[in-house]
Amino acid sequence: MKSGKVFLVGAGPGDAKLITVYGLECIKKADVIVYDRLIKEELLHFAKPTVELIFCGKFPGNHTMVQDRINSILVKKACEGNIVTRLKGGDPFVFGRGGEEAAILAENSIPYEIVPGVTSSIAASAYAGIPVTHRGYASSFAMITGHGRLYKEPDKINWRALATGIDTLAFYMGIRNLDYICEQLINNGRKADTPTAVIEWGTTEYQRTVTGTLETIHSKVEKEQITNPAIILVGNVVQLRKQLKWFEEEKLNEPLPVFLQE
Repeated sequence: MKSGKVFLVGAGPGDAKLITVYGLECIKKADVIVYDRLIKEELLHFAKPTVELIFCGKFPGNHTMVQDRINSILVKKACEGNIVTRLKGGDPFVFGRGGEEAAILAENSIPYEIVPGVTSSIAASAYAGIPVTHRGYASSFAMITGHGRLYKEPDKINWRALATGIDTLAFYMGIRNLDYICEQLINNGRKADTPTAVIEWGTTEYQRTVTGTLETIHSKVEKEQITNPAIILVGNVVQLRKQLKWFEEEKLNEPLPVFLQE
């Protein structure tokens, strides 16, 4: 049987309007869409009426579908001759396990494409009015997974290098580890008064931003009951939010732009 093709698509950080044009094309032509929990469901409205929708969302500590099962579905549906769009939040290759899925497809000689998406740390920070780089504040930027210790995985992070060698740090999936993250950075040389922000549900109508320092942010997040999904941003660029914040005033309640309308 003739093999189909798989598109590993980054749907962007939350706001449906931030998907790429090519990503939207992949939704429209798909026979099967395998999608995650953070995908804006309005994007699925652009799919064909005959599309098969498969939800494979993962919650912290409660995976609807394990990764091996997702891999098997992608292979099976493609081998049946379908155009399969694997729709993932953010970018497929930034903590999205897109590399693992691409490897399985390659091992099975299934054609595939990677369609990049806007990753949440950059987008959420922008919506919060915080540029991750700035000529006067930061010339380096790192993205780090924040949940390793939570799931009893070995802590492989080079805390000393991050604390002293990178200007802006963005931690993904780290809310439940926030206290540990701040402690490690301070213990490894980052100043306790380093500006820090936590951005919840970035780029969506539910976005909230809490700011403080490495020393105070954990208590502030607890007080405001901030939960996942959220980005932790550490660095002097956080100071710019006072001047550059714009999203709270806008809330982006406008309708979808013309190119996203059917």
